Amino acid sequence: MTKILGISAFYHDSAATLIEDGKILSAAQEERFSRKKHDDRFPINAIRFILKSTNCKLNEIDKIIFYEKPFLKFERLLETYIAYSPKGFKQFSKAIPIWLKEKLFQKSQLINNLKNIEENFNAKDKIYFSEHHLSHAASAFYPSPYQQAIILTADGVGEWATTTVAIGSKNKIEIKKEIQFPHSLGLLYSAFTYFTGFKVNGGEYKLMGLAPYGEPKYEKKILDNLIDVKEDGSFRLNQNYFDYATGLTMTNKKFNKLFGCEPRSADTEELKQIHMDIAASIQKVTEDILLKIVRNLKTEYKIQNLCLAGGVALNCVANGKILKEKIFKNIWIQPAAGDAGGSLGAAMAYWHNELDKERTNDYDVMKCSYLGPEYSNQEIEKILKSIGANFRTFSKEDLLNFTTNKLEQGSAIGWFQGKMEFGPRALGGRSILGDARSPDMQKKLNLKVKFRESFRPFAPAVLLEDLNDWFDLETQSPYMLLVGKVKKEKMINISRNEEKLQGLEKLNIIRSQIPAVTHVDNSARIQTVTSENGIYYDLIKKFKEKTGCPVIVNTSFNIRGEPPVNTPQDAFRCFMATDLDLLVIGNCILEKENQINFKI
Repeated sequence: MTKILGISAFYHDSAATLIEDGKILSAAQEERFSRKKHDDRFPINAIRFILKSTNCKLNEIDKIIFYEKPFLKFERLLETYIAYSPKGFKQFSKAIPIWLKEKLFQKSQLINNLKNIEENFNAKDKIYFSEHHLSHAASAFYPSPYQQAIILTADGVGEWATTTVAIGSKNKIEIKKEIQFPHSLGLLYSAFTYFTGFKVNGGEYKLMGLAPYGEPKYEKKILDNLIDVKEDGSFRLNQNYFDYATGLTMTNKKFNKLFGCEPRSADTEELKQIHMDIAASIQKVTEDILLKIVRNLKTEYKIQNLCLAGGVALNCVANGKILKEKIFKNIWIQPAAGDAGGSLGAAMAYWHNELDKERTNDYDVMKCSYLGPEYSNQEIEKILKSIGANFRTFSKEDLLNFTTNKLEQGSAIGWFQGKMEFGPRALGGRSILGDARSPDMQKKLNLKVKFRESFRPFAPAVLLEDLNDWFDLETQSPYMLLVGKVKKEKMINISRNEEKLQGLEKLNIIRSQIPAVTHVDNSARIQTVTSENGIYYDLIKKFKEKTGCPVIVNTSFNIRGEPPVNTPQDAFRCFMATDLDLLVIGNCILEKENQINFKI
């Protein structure tokens, strides 16, 4: 039995993954333990969890693979400075001491961190480095059900590459072509994330959610000035408008002048129609570029399957457009498509690509992405008693009946069951649930539970067998990475006055029979749920039996600025700090009004 530990760290979304003979045993992100969103530090807590959960010692690990090559990154830093010198000296002077002290000698740093976990850890012949985009490509191809696929990876930047095309065949991956820094679709999208007042490497999904409130009025301006796109989808960015290569911000004064305004300050400036139109424009440009790329790849390689990874693959609207065009017969997207998934890909790339080990794929190698910590009912009850929580214990059937009744009555419910998800999406392990039919649920969850922007949409979780009755989506979407339209027959006619509304005025229009999960463009980011999802599936099935509706609201169990909950203590804290009505955790149910003498 060969155990391989993959690690991603030191940029954002640090994580660790353990595989044994090519099978995923466990995977987790550091943020879930540290409670620091997008934590980039060495994933010491994630590794400790993995070792404990698999009953493994660090010295029993055969190989440890870091997800990228620091020397190549350092080479990019130096060459970029030389190319733009003397511009960018301020950024360069800040980065160099950190690189010389910490990042350049990463092998030593990794060993020291690993010795903090196990003092007598023997690193001899154990630590290797993958390339960033190979790690991403491997994370998408090897867990996929395909023996052959085109693999498209797009993100901000790895070492040099920002977009790569690879071919996966059986147990091998070969990178065929790449676009290099500073030309980056991910960084272009992040530049607009910054400009509209959201946080880079965390707020891109907000920009995507904002886009349907606007019109793509600036599409031509972007294409004429910022990016040159060829017929095959390859592109170059005009660096005269950006500062990310040489400065400390994403955009510059020339960018501001192009759009006639300064970057929005989220603390002092409300969202305006221009921000919505800018969001719609960059979303449209991104979609069109990706469509050009994949059309060209299909023509060039004539392979029926597409795998996607990298941060851009989390743009589920663009993914939905690729699917709708029917360019490929099948599409598979890594649920932890960002840097966290690099830990998984690094380990799998070493096992298959380097060691030449065959693939023996099960139906779902990712195990519904339930790869993190779990707690037994006995452990949950002990923890709840220790903090003075008032709870009742139910049988499974009674728990499902009670919870579905509460959903039907309009309750917002914290749902904590089984293993924690790996990746950014709540998939029924650590979720907040609500009735998708409720016209008030989106507003309630955004403002009173999640404490986040009112425009943000929520995802529907739907039984797979009922998917085609409710949504225009022709394939399953277990990881909430595809957007489809709500079926026309489920829509509700809106008035002429409502049709004339602009921007955020559109927010409270009742558009469908499931208004809580219907975005302003009648779309939804869909999660399909099967019996593989365990009690989460049973809950939705029970809800359908009671209401006739197989759709519920599913969003991550957290508040704005925090990662999703990990432990029962995290869940109770979030429950008590918000207007959640109910907490269902294991076989225990807690009602808000009954919590009096707790201590946490």
